Amino acid sequence: MNISYNWLKKYLDFNLSPDELAAALTSIGLETGSVEEIESIRGGLRGIVIGKVLTCVEHPNSDHLHITTVDLGDGAKTQIVCGAPNVAAGQTVVVATVGTTLYDGDKEFAIKKSKIRGVESFGMICAEDEIGVGTSHDGIIVIADDVKPGTPAAEFYGLTSDYVLEVDLTPNRIDAASHYGVARDLAAWMSAHTEAGNLHRPEVGAFAIDTPEGGITVDVENTDACPRYTGVTVRGVTVKESPKWLKDALSTIGLRPINNIVDITNYLLHGMGQPLHCFDVAKIAGNKIVVKNAKEGEKFVTLDGVEHTLDSRDLMICNTEVPMCIAGVFGGLDSGVTEATTDVFLESAYFNPTSVRKTARRHGLNTDSSFRFERGVDPNNTLYVLKLAALMVKELAGGEICGPLCDNYPSRIEPAEVSLSFEYFDKLIGKHIPADTIVSILNSLEMELTEVTDEKADMKVPTYRVDVTRPCDVAEDVLRIYGYNNVEISSSVRSALSSQSFEDQDNKLRNLISEQLTAEGFNEILNNSLTAEAYYTDLAAYPADHCVRLLNPLSNDLNVMRQTLLFGGLESLSHNINRKMADLAMYEFGNVYFFNPAVEATAEKVLAPYSEASRLAIWLTGALRPGNWARPEQPATVYDMKAVIANVLNRLGINPAEIKLAASSCALYSAALDINTRSGKNLGTLGVISKKLASKFDIKQEVIYCELDWHALVNLSLRKKVSYLPLAKTMPVKRDLALLLDKNVTLDQVEAIVRESERRLLRSVTLFDVYEGKNLPEGKKSYAIAITLQDDEKTLQDKQIEAVMNKVIGNLTKKLGAELR
Repeated sequence: MNISYNWLKKYLDFNLSPDELAAALTSIGLETGSVEEIESIRGGLRGIVIGKVLTCVEHPNSDHLHITTVDLGDGAKTQIVCGAPNVAAGQTVVVATVGTTLYDGDKEFAIKKSKIRGVESFGMICAEDEIGVGTSHDGIIVIADDVKPGTPAAEFYGLTSDYVLEVDLTPNRIDAASHYGVARDLAAWMSAHTEAGNLHRPEVGAFAIDTPEGGITVDVENTDACPRYTGVTVRGVTVKESPKWLKDALSTIGLRPINNIVDITNYLLHGMGQPLHCFDVAKIAGNKIVVKNAKEGEKFVTLDGVEHTLDSRDLMICNTEVPMCIAGVFGGLDSGVTEATTDVFLESAYFNPTSVRKTARRHGLNTDSSFRFERGVDPNNTLYVLKLAALMVKELAGGEICGPLCDNYPSRIEPAEVSLSFEYFDKLIGKHIPADTIVSILNSLEMELTEVTDEKADMKVPTYRVDVTRPCDVAEDVLRIYGYNNVEISSSVRSALSSQSFEDQDNKLRNLISEQLTAEGFNEILNNSLTAEAYYTDLAAYPADHCVRLLNPLSNDLNVMRQTLLFGGLESLSHNINRKMADLAMYEFGNVYFFNPAVEATAEKVLAPYSEASRLAIWLTGALRPGNWARPEQPATVYDMKAVIANVLNRLGINPAEIKLAASSCALYSAALDINTRSGKNLGTLGVISKKLASKFDIKQEVIYCELDWHALVNLSLRKKVSYLPLAKTMPVKRDLALLLDKNVTLDQVEAIVRESERRLLRSVTLFDVYEGKNLPEGKKSYAIAITLQDDEKTLQDKQIEAVMNKVIGNLTKKLGAELR
């Protein structure tokens, strides 16, 4: 939001420089990003002064140049060569001195000491267009003789510069979305830190109905969406160009002046913070304004010429026949003020913020009015600004104010009542501030104090402060004015030791795994939690009706919360692959969200159908290692992903014996494995993404993906107690088995039976060879496994080893039909 320094001074007396003003506003929460000087004439006429032509003679080497001497008020005679036909001795003129920069559009040139046809010249006597005060180039400017030589041209022309401050408003501070709102806040700061400034609110005491008849009547059908509606008619106006002061004010803050009527509404919007709208009375059929909801599917063309299809929830300002304006958002094309307008109806209203916000989002509209209405303007300020607007219309456009003055306000919106305990205030901010200081600041913030005791202050909060409804809000407001920097930070720290929460432990493990994956060459990514519902259409693994939908989505591509991290990652892979970065290893920690339509929400458990879970997703595609002269390229495979997951589980301290892999039937993959615990709890899935799904993201290469239930992994990890174990005193024993098995038997099944056969002495089971083909019976394959046994206390005897191996072989034969080769 742009704030004009000079405009602000119309509402508050202060002597702060623009930079000091910016610092003060930032300290009270109105962060000022930049301060820019605005000049009505580029260059500000710097270096240009008024001079008196003392002598003027013809140039000896030219038939049109003259040699003049000019008094510039410095006690010397300055020689200037001038080519204007109207220059003469005795004239008072405008002179650009040596070193002055003049501008011609985007071009600029400096006035230098020069020789013209052999005669030295020390300046330039100027025409209107040369300094930007007019367009004439017929001759030099000649002004009245009573102006003293040496007077700066900027002073003579009454040229004043202005400064524009770019104020970044937080969403809760809509009360400061105007020059008066900023002035009001600044006045509170000044009363606490400098000499109190006098706050000026324009008077409307002169407002009166000139003619009791001839006004437009108003009927509000939906008072929930429009709690207050005020309006008045002004007839006999002349629509024309605005006066210079009004055009300059709007231009300074970046608005384009249109005409005097429209400019008044924009001036008061940015001056007082109340949006206004102006209708051409000739276009109000039936001489009646009706505030009601639109008809479903009705068409409406806004001022920008765009046709909108209305929703039955849209509040409209209508005449007796058709809608004229989307309430609080945008005016209609056929109801606005033009140069042919002679009678106007001024609207100043308070619309329900939620209603305006939803309507603006539905139609993709964002205007200065909707910005303020949807955050909450002051409902008790509408009538005042309406009267001020009517008076300005009479002053700048003429006409008569016709009755009746409409004010539809069936249920008055009362100020919020808050009680602030001084003890609570001190505990909240960490410093004792005297009660009289707090009370003084509250008064400067225009809080209506109803009772003040030694313990507390009861107050009514002004209705323009929609963000102040609780004691903590009041404390924050007082602290803004008191100054955050005035709350000292103690040199000592008082703390208490406590056990780590689950969130602390979760974060520690998350950082641990992030560091490991990053060290393995993976890049961490962060995708949007919002995604497109189209991804979940006809998806059995993640049904569309289980999506958490947004009530007011920004677009169809961001209309639901994600159920899986997969699609965001595929978008990231596609983005990189399309930019010739095909070898990718990525991971993401993120939350996923679900809606269960079978669970019914109750008053006690409104969020019962909704749930949230944490996931770790990992993607591999392209080459795991690039090729070079010494070795060929190594493409990433599902086995590489399996190794990555094994490393993650190992880093978390999860025993591989607790994990079981099983074939998955998830349609997202062309081949996949479910990662389960031995008790049957699913920890995630890894596999190769189906080509059909990858092609939807324009990915033609193989993508290996794994998504893990992060909180389940954390819970497993936290069960493990890490303790010190000395190195074993004995040597391990290794035995190899070559097994003939059915083709459908998996290594996981073999490993599980081996581990069940011997729990105390078994240290590892490793597959070192797989063979299928010649010399094997049909439907058979061969697994060669290495079994490592060890007793940490004593050396294993042959009988012990033989007993273990016989038990292992017996169980493999019995349960899997294995045969020794």
